[in-house]
Amino acid sequence: MPTLRVDDSPAALPREAWNRLLAASPRPTPFMRHEYLQALHTSGSATADTGWQPQFLSLWQGDELLAACPAWLKGHSYGEYVFDWAWADAYRRHGLAYYPKLLVAVPFTPVPGSRLLAVDDDARALLAQALRALATETDASSLHVLFGDAADQAALAAAGCTARHGVQFHWTAEGDADFTAFLARLQRDKRKKIQQEQRRVREAGIEFQAREGAAISAEDWDYFYRCYQQTYREHHSTPYLSRDFFARMASDMPEHWLMFVAYREGERVATSLIALDPAQRAAFGRYWGATEHIPNLHFDACYYQPLAWCIANGYQRFEGGAQGEHKMARGLMPTPTASSHWLAHPAFADAVNDFLAREGEAMTGYLSELNEHAPYKAKDAADAASS
Repeated sequence: MPTLRVDDSPAALPREAWNRLLAASPRPTPFMRHEYLQALHTSGSATADTGWQPQFLSLWQGDELLAACPAWLKGHSYGEYVFDWAWADAYRRHGLAYYPKLLVAVPFTPVPGSRLLAVDDDARALLAQALRALATETDASSLHVLFGDAADQAALAAAGCTARHGVQFHWTAEGDADFTAFLARLQRDKRKKIQQEQRRVREAGIEFQAREGAAISAEDWDYFYRCYQQTYREHHSTPYLSRDFFARMASDMPEHWLMFVAYREGERVATSLIALDPAQRAAFGRYWGATEHIPNLHFDACYYQPLAWCIANGYQRFEGGAQGEHKMARGLMPTPTASSHWLAHPAFADAVNDFLAREGEAMTGYLSELNEHAPYKAKDAADAASS
């Protein structure tokens, strides 16, 4: 019989075996690589001290790793991007403890992808059932698996979880020869708006340099982190990730990073960081920041420069991150996402399940409405909505 194990650090699990499971999963992303999760832990970004108590769950047949997932007992709901603050407040108002809860996710990273890594569907089903059992054993109020793939959702539904649906905005390649060809497919007002925004950035004296992998210097990373901190400061918040985390990314996963640095008269003024999955030909917008305000620079650094790079380098998908209807005007189309949830308290479980059913119906209508306002010309809009 397979055996289950719970570890308090990703370092306890074999990196090569973990990454093999990931590579064979339905939707791998760089954020589920062992190196990424280990960097979150070792850098102090996601540990018990920051409210993320590791509970990495794995399934073994002798020395063979059959399935595994990154799990945490959470004492708060920060850094998740699937919002359950209202649920926590309802528990509090009824004199019940919502925390700790058991969470399967990539901390601070709202990128859809495989979460329950497994050699086959049977092992994935056992892992889903084990998560339910772990939530009970740890006195967690609930289990949440965020941004999982379709196989994850099916296994978790069979284990008694309910789906919650959301939307993000992604670009998918349509064979454009270059950024100019991409713009030509947009409706006239959208195209002119982008051209106007880029022209104003150029008129401000801004030039971009793109640096990939090992070409990103330590000085570039230092400047990026300064910008990253500034972005959080402007929102009266504290950065989730430490400088050491990004140092580990530079050393352990350099091939997965692309940085755009904006210069004016030879001085850095802004930067954006894009994650890359060369095997899947996918790119992911992650972070941005500037050391001075320049109108429209955000749109150029975070959307137009990455899209132009993706087209030039044969990438097939660019994911713009969580939320943001404004991304549609930049050519990113609505894309459904899903998470899975189970609550131990029967009455609250019934109430949440009813809410999720109604929310799901509303989300279906919202997606339809968004697709009716696609930024592309009629034929291209139909193609983009179906891709």
